Amino acid sequence: MNAGAAQISIFQFSLIYVLLLLVLLVMQKMKIGQTKQLLIGSIRMTVQLILVGFLLTYLFQNAHPIYTVLYLAAMLAFAIHRVLSLAKILNRRFKIIIACCMAVVGLSILFYFIGLVVRQNIFHPQYAIPLAGMILGNTMTGMNLGLHHFISQLQSQRQKIDTLLFLGATPKEILRPFLNEALETALLPTINNMIGMGIISLPGMMT
Repeated sequence: MNAGAAQISIFQFSLIYVLLLLVLLVMQKMKIGQTKQLLIGSIRMTVQLILVGFLLTYLFQNAHPIYTVLYLAAMLAFAIHRVLSLAKILNRRFKIIIACCMAVVGLSILFYFIGLVVRQNIFHPQYAIPLAGMILGNTMTGMNLGLHHFISQLQSQRQKIDTLLFLGATPKEILRPFLNEALETALLPTINNMIGMGIISLPGMMT
C-alpha cells in the first residue's frame, strides 16, 4: 500500500464539478434564486485556486518574510472586503471598527499560535499562510453570519426601535439584545466544529 500523497490529474480534479452541476440542477428545479451566484462563485473559485496554486508553489520554494507579509495582507484585505460588501447599510464608523477587529484579532491569534504554540518563525509561509487561511476563513464566516442576523433584526424590528427611542431608551440599551443574538449566531459554526472536532473535523483534515 502506498502511504504517500495521491497524485490527482486535472481530469480527476474536474470530476468535482459534476457535483456542482447536480447542485445547480436541484436549485433550478426548486426555483432557488442563488443559481447565478453559485455559478459565478464556482468560476471565481476555480480561477483563484489555479492562480493561488502557482503563487503558493513559488512562495514555499522562495520563502521570504516580505512575500509572506504581502500575502497575509492580501488575504486580510479580501476577507474584510467580503464581509463589508455584505453589510452595505452600516455606517462608515461601524465598518472601520469591523475591519480593525478582524485585522487585530485575526493577526494576534495567528502570531500567538505560530510563535507560542507551534514555536516557529511567524513569517514562515508554510505555517503562516495555511493557519491564517483557517483563522480568517472562520472569522469571515462568523462575521457574515453575525452581521446578516444583526442587520435583519434591525430591519424587521424598525418600528420597535423607533418606539424605544421615542420613549427615551439609549441606542446602547436598544442594540444590546440584537448584538447578543448576532454574537450567538456568529459562534454557531465554531461551536459545532468544536463539538465534532475529534470525530469529524480533525480526522478529515489530517487524512
